[in-house]
Amino acid sequence: MSLKRRDFVAGTAAVAAGAAVAATATASPAVAAEPKQHKPLTHTFTVLGTTDVHGHAVNWDYFTDAEYEDKAQNDVGLAKIATLVQQIREEVGEDRVLLIDAGDIIQGTQLSYYYARVDPITKKPEHKAPRHPMALAMNAMRYDAAAVGNHEFNYGIDTVRAFERQLHFPLLAANAIDAKTNRPAFPPYIVKKLRVPHGPHVKVGILGLTNPGIAIWDKDNVAGKMTFNGIPEQAAVYVPRVRSAGADVVIVSAHSGIDEPTSWGDQLPYAEDASGAMAAQVPGIDAVLVGHTHKEVPQRIVVNEATGKNVVLSEPYCWGYRLTRFDFEVTLVDHEWQVTSCTATTLNSNTVDEDPHIAALVAKEHAAVRTYVNQTIGTCTQDLSIARAPFQCVPIVDLIGKVQVDTVRAALAGGTYASLPVLAQAAPFNRTADIPAGTVRLRDAAGLYIYENTLEAKLMTGAQIRDYLEFTAQYFNTLAVGAPIDESALTNAGGRPDYNFDEVYGVSYDIDVSQPVGSRIKNLRFNGVALDDTAQFVLAVNNYRANGGGNFPHVADAQLVWSSSDEIRNTIIAWVKAKGEINPKDFSANGWRLVRQGAPLYS
Repeated sequence: MSLKRRDFVAGTAAVAAGAAVAATATASPAVAAEPKQHKPLTHTFTVLGTTDVHGHAVNWDYFTDAEYEDKAQNDVGLAKIATLVQQIREEVGEDRVLLIDAGDIIQGTQLSYYYARVDPITKKPEHKAPRHPMALAMNAMRYDAAAVGNHEFNYGIDTVRAFERQLHFPLLAANAIDAKTNRPAFPPYIVKKLRVPHGPHVKVGILGLTNPGIAIWDKDNVAGKMTFNGIPEQAAVYVPRVRSAGADVVIVSAHSGIDEPTSWGDQLPYAEDASGAMAAQVPGIDAVLVGHTHKEVPQRIVVNEATGKNVVLSEPYCWGYRLTRFDFEVTLVDHEWQVTSCTATTLNSNTVDEDPHIAALVAKEHAAVRTYVNQTIGTCTQDLSIARAPFQCVPIVDLIGKVQVDTVRAALAGGTYASLPVLAQAAPFNRTADIPAGTVRLRDAAGLYIYENTLEAKLMTGAQIRDYLEFTAQYFNTLAVGAPIDESALTNAGGRPDYNFDEVYGVSYDIDVSQPVGSRIKNLRFNGVALDDTAQFVLAVNNYRANGGGNFPHVADAQLVWSSSDEIRNTIIAWVKAKGEINPKDFSANGWRLVRQGAPLYS
């Protein structure tokens, strides 16, 4: 006789139930069985992050041609970071570590300059072009992704693309938009899979965002080619897409600080340092690797307004001083991984030796750059130091102004504006710059102007020059009458960086730091006579300032009368070569001084 499967199953269930009842009846009431609890599956992994490495492949200062050294005993460079990375991979396991960067990779040292301008990676045919040392190092370190930084565009889009092609990992920028297609010009994100023993992969989404200020700062390189949307605005679009792509964890690599003031005023509708706002406003983000501001923030917790969940932010100090370490724990809940813990800290690269493999990998490129920066370009009659430049008018900054004035005058000769007086903007970019007495090498002049700025000439009135100087005088904190002079508290008011303290070469003036902002410029004179507010001048400025960088008044909207595609640094080097000798008697102006109620602070 055949037995139907349904009857068999029912009978079996009945027998099992009966057995269970019998067993329960004979058991002691004190030891009733409880259902067995299964411990949820958990997994841990680590995400390491760098930012603003700025061309530091090894622990070297090309301006002094010696190992990098500062007062805090910091070290720099990817070769140092590589040792930390390898230590952590050995500690937690190779398959539990991701390595990312938050941008500003290929500008900042003579090493990065050399492979953008002297022996460029854009050479054709491409297979004969040199390999960028930063690409060599980062590929060997096995980076998983990097966000695009604003300084990536200093050498033009072609250089960014050539660098991108040399990498074994993607450059990400969800808010860098191709002006023709209106689509992202770089991959917006990637999803990395981490293997879990006895469980499904943990999928980690990495979203890249860059700084909207590129549209201002590198206008000449990107106008008509790329546009740049806001950081929280674009994150709100792409975080859901990263989640839809299967990401269990979302990390944003953002070339944007946490809560700094925006340097471009109302020139753009977007915030410059918006990582904190993004974490608060956009749900679905677990952690943010922060960049751009060159600060160390080991860990900052921001509570998302929509979900109430913590978002962990961390910014490692620039140049390879520090490495951020995010440690995650995830738990499998209903077949999905959920973040149950995330903490962040920063590690100091001066605690380890350089990775010899990374150092050897870029040794040939390093040697070529050392030869380049050590070539002799002239002599100097005396030592010229920039150390006092934030407090006093010093000849070394006047040298920058003199070179720019001479260059613009020569360019305008014989033209419509040849008869107008030329003034020049200059700033103390590098507080360690020094041109020694005697032999002057290329690195001495290059250290005076550390940025890849080019030179432009703008038409300005005397009144606009006065406004410009009032704006730059915000660099100083107010010094009350009778108060002692504390230089450590006198400058950089409101976080204003040294590169936004402009001197104007060609006029003389006092800055009265006892007066409120907006009323500090006194005795403003041109050729010894009170400045005529209606007079016209040509102001030589760098392209960063000319395009609105720093939000200085008038200059961005002023009429452009001339521009150059050559870096100001190279213009200074060429000027020194042509003169043969640097003599402060030829250019020192003593053009400005700090005063308090008319009395000079320094003699």
